[in-house]
Amino acid sequence: MTSANIHKIRNIINRNKRAEFIFSIIGLLAMLIGIIALMVLVVDLISDGLPRLDWQFFTSFPSRKPQQAGIFSAWVGSILVMLVTAAVAIPVGVASGIYLEEYAKKNWLSDLIEINVTNLAGVPSIIYGLLALGLFVYGLKLGQSIVTAGLTLALLVLPVVIVATREALRAVPSSIREAAYACGASKWQMIWDHVLRYSTGTILTGIIVALARAIGETAPLVTIGALTFIAFLPDPPIQAQFPYISFAWLLAPFTVLPIQMFDWVSRPQEEFQVNAAAAGVVLIGLTLVMNAVAIYFRYRLRKNIKW
Repeated sequence: MTSANIHKIRNIINRNKRAEFIFSIIGLLAMLIGIIALMVLVVDLISDGLPRLDWQFFTSFPSRKPQQAGIFSAWVGSILVMLVTAAVAIPVGVASGIYLEEYAKKNWLSDLIEINVTNLAGVPSIIYGLLALGLFVYGLKLGQSIVTAGLTLALLVLPVVIVATREALRAVPSSIREAAYACGASKWQMIWDHVLRYSTGTILTGIIVALARAIGETAPLVTIGALTFIAFLPDPPIQAQFPYISFAWLLAPFTVLPIQMFDWVSRPQEEFQVNAAAAGVVLIGLTLVMNAVAIYFRYRLRKNIKW
């Protein structure tokens, strides 16, 4: 190889290195812009709402007087709706992902289902609200209730859980499946005892993302008729009399934190804007708590896996 060719190759390598360096700088700046903008918004929200956060704000119902208004019914409604959402979306989504990845035959029908599930993950949330309005409110006569809201949000995040489950199962090496079969395990034993143990952490990550999206949704709940002003709580799920467990709360009217914030920010008084900021801080806190619980369980599950 001549010295001219060596010099030309070195120039190409140096040019590629410069291009890679420039691209990394651009990517870093783009990431910093997003993070800084988010931090500025969060800090501004906390600075506006933090002085309003006290015990009275958490234990008071909404009021026409901003100094007396609270989020008692809103945060209780958010927790109850998320319980229904998680109870429906997690088992149905994980089971659907397992079936599509491990049991369904690879043909045009499974490809069509996979394409539709992936596309449903990007459908605007208002479409799910309209679907729930016709199916749950008018079709099944569930009314404008907690169970309707939970089922609506479960439909909304179900594609996310299914896709996350399938991707987690695909990431498990085929050698683990082959080793389980070699030891005489059935297909379900292989999935339950081996594949799911190694993929549970990734599945939980998808569930975290799905529930974090659901807790902040407003459009589908407005569509099905969530109340903006509610001054009572649903019946408690646990009672002192037999049978000690009540499901009447599932059919109770509801409101949630995003709806309460929407109602307050639409009012002209400055005090209601402060209340909305405080409710936003609580909503962020609920999301962080949910994520922390899921991350803890994910850590414990991964710690118990022996590679």
